[in-house]
Amino acid sequence: MSEPILILCAHGTRDPAGQASVKAVGDRVHQRLGVEVRLAYVDVQEPTIDEVVLGIPESTEGIAAVVVPYLLAGGYHVHVDIANAVRDRPDVLAAPPLGPDPRLIAIVRDRIEQADVHPTATLVLAPAGSSDARSQADTERTLDQLRLAWDGPVRVGYAAGIEPTVAQAVEAARKFGEDDEDGDVAVVSYLLSPGFFQDKLGEAGADHVTAPLAPDERLIDIIADRYRDAAGA
Repeated sequence: MSEPILILCAHGTRDPAGQASVKAVGDRVHQRLGVEVRLAYVDVQEPTIDEVVLGIPESTEGIAAVVVPYLLAGGYHVHVDIANAVRDRPDVLAAPPLGPDPRLIAIVRDRIEQADVHPTATLVLAPAGSSDARSQADTERTLDQLRLAWDGPVRVGYAAGIEPTVAQAVEAARKFGEDDEDGDVAVVSYLLSPGFFQDKLGEAGADHVTAPLAPDERLIDIIADRYRDAAGA
């Protein structure tokens, strides 16, 4: 029996650079694992995750496909959209999202260094934002990991949906004197690709804004691990 298909399920974006970034990751995963990779989306783009799962031939002899969420936290899209898509397909398994994972923090640290951020600057970790408590809990665990890896203050500010917003977090850091002469405030993108949310980070009034996490070979490592663990490979 052939290896299960890997369905890489991203959020979706109208931004051409963001779309190209996801496709490049899918191509790199295929090169790494040598398995068929199909892209799916939970919003904005097509094909939807429901459509892609429906297009997987049913198997009675093993696992036909593994859905790997190309998402940094487990929220509504993971626990509802993807879960519902595979609910009636015992031969299609859903893996956990990419985060939390220490390798993501390592990528974040590299992006901070590339942005020439001072070692004691205040960091505002900037995920997309979700009202789902499970997603927020994953973000808090990631925030804890970043605090352990950074010498200066670390806050969170969300790019959309909930508060504190990135702009509010930057303002609070300045209000409480965290932007001293040796510090500054840096918005740390916790987004995978270019797009609307990444563009919004530059409007928050910070001294630095880091680049999104992709491309990076460690993302491919995490995706490969999620796939292998779910498939029992």
